[in-house]
Amino acid sequence: MAYAVIAELPIYYGIVTGAVAAIVAPMFSGSRHTVLGPTNATAFMLFSYFAVYPHPYMLALMPLLVFMVGAMLVIGAYLRVADLIQFISRSVVVGYITAAAVLIIVNQLKHVMGVELQATGGEGEARTFIGILEATIKAGPELNYYPVILGVMTFVVWYVLGRLFKTLPVFAITLVLISLASVLLKNYAGFTFETFEAFSVSDLKPSIPRFSEAGMFNDVSRLMGVAFSVAFLASLETSMMSKTLASRNGDRPDMNQDMLGVGISNLACSIAGGMPASGSMTRSSLNFTSGAVSRLSSIISGLLVSLGAVTLGSYMAYVPKTVLAVLVICVAGSLINRRHIRVALRSTRADAVVLIVTFVTALVLPLNVAIFIGVGVSIVLYLRQASRPHLSEYEFMEDGQLAEAGEKRGRPNPSISIVHVEGELFFGASELFRAQIQKTCMDPNLRVVILRLKNARHLDATSVLALEELIFFLRSTNRDLIISGATKDVYRVLRNSGLKDVIGRDNIFLNSPRRPNLSTRNALLRAQELLGTTEADVKIFYDPSKQIT
Repeated sequence: MAYAVIAELPIYYGIVTGAVAAIVAPMFSGSRHTVLGPTNATAFMLFSYFAVYPHPYMLALMPLLVFMVGAMLVIGAYLRVADLIQFISRSVVVGYITAAAVLIIVNQLKHVMGVELQATGGEGEARTFIGILEATIKAGPELNYYPVILGVMTFVVWYVLGRLFKTLPVFAITLVLISLASVLLKNYAGFTFETFEAFSVSDLKPSIPRFSEAGMFNDVSRLMGVAFSVAFLASLETSMMSKTLASRNGDRPDMNQDMLGVGISNLACSIAGGMPASGSMTRSSLNFTSGAVSRLSSIISGLLVSLGAVTLGSYMAYVPKTVLAVLVICVAGSLINRRHIRVALRSTRADAVVLIVTFVTALVLPLNVAIFIGVGVSIVLYLRQASRPHLSEYEFMEDGQLAEAGEKRGRPNPSISIVHVEGELFFGASELFRAQIQKTCMDPNLRVVILRLKNARHLDATSVLALEELIFFLRSTNRDLIISGATKDVYRVLRNSGLKDVIGRDNIFLNSPRRPNLSTRNALLRAQELLGTTEADVKIFYDPSKQIT
């Protein structure tokens, strides 16, 4: 009921989803304890998107939207895209959930105040924090004190019960007690307030996804963005919940199997007449801590919700909107995890930036846009950090060991430089890699550069082209480049791209896992050959009793 209220949908949408998703998901999901249903984040994303459209339009397209969400998740599960969820920064999730909680609280104030909000200043303003807050402040003179009194009573009862009886279903008990009290206040004290509309079994009829008068392509195109956002968020929430519970009971989560369960659940909800379903953190944690050991617990929960849907619908007319709104505010407040926020803000500068950007954009932009801005910023910052390979000059010591050269000590052979490359060499690092090598080559005495690529990873087309340009630059100044310690993956890229022929097979020395310095020793001998020197043979350190890496 609460999640349907957040999405501005009839309350039976949330009840139907809580029943159908809880029954269907365990038949396909990999997690034993995750319980599916409507959630805060997905519910408010629906409100954020549909706030600018007429309410009948939202109801007409809801089955199609839920069907699209389910189809995307099923396809994603078969393509195994859930494995990519691990690359989403936790700071994005913390920022998004915190912003969603703030938005939920502000949006529910209208029910507590007993007023209707009027969108002002433009089409999209009523679905953002600024627009909702401005409209709420302007509605202040129309404040109805009766809902406010009920709201205060609701909070007091919820808080006291929560402090004294932590094992009881405080949310449900508070809802029932205040609803009964509101009937007495309405009949004997003249209180006036809005209540929910009652529903019957006939309202729970199945629905087939249909298209509006605009046509199939227009509807699908219009809903594609929000459907993808909801599907992404549902997969993210479910994966987080599954991994959290698995870490507590020793299970091995299968993210793609869980995504399949969420997808099929949404397909079922689209036909049953519900809203998008996702992995519920609250219900899943309660399911685990209550001692559930199998998926049957979720199915029993869904059956009980179904029983309530067909028997208690007529009593919804006795539930004041302000009571449920205050309870939603209480739940939303619990989503603001101060410890997670503190960790994200203090761990690294990148985490702090991602958290703040996600939080701010979620307040000023629609949520289905804000979450991808947060993801984009986190990826950009990660690539920026990953695209900084470490380059250092190495030399052979007197005992034959290869070690990093001292900063103040000159090279044993001024004409040869052994440059050790450590890190990623993908497209983001190519320019920095080339610039650092060119800086090394500023020494006029340098004739041969030996690139030690033993710990270089993920060579791609951009870095190949940068390396090719570097070779042409060196040759234009009568210098040579030799590669040592090339792994099989690096050599495969050099061969397939044709760079092996540019460098010359005689100038490429592959890595030997058992003798890691051998390739550099041979490269150094090749450099002496290119220079025409007749220096003594190069000794290398090798201890077969030790595994050298």
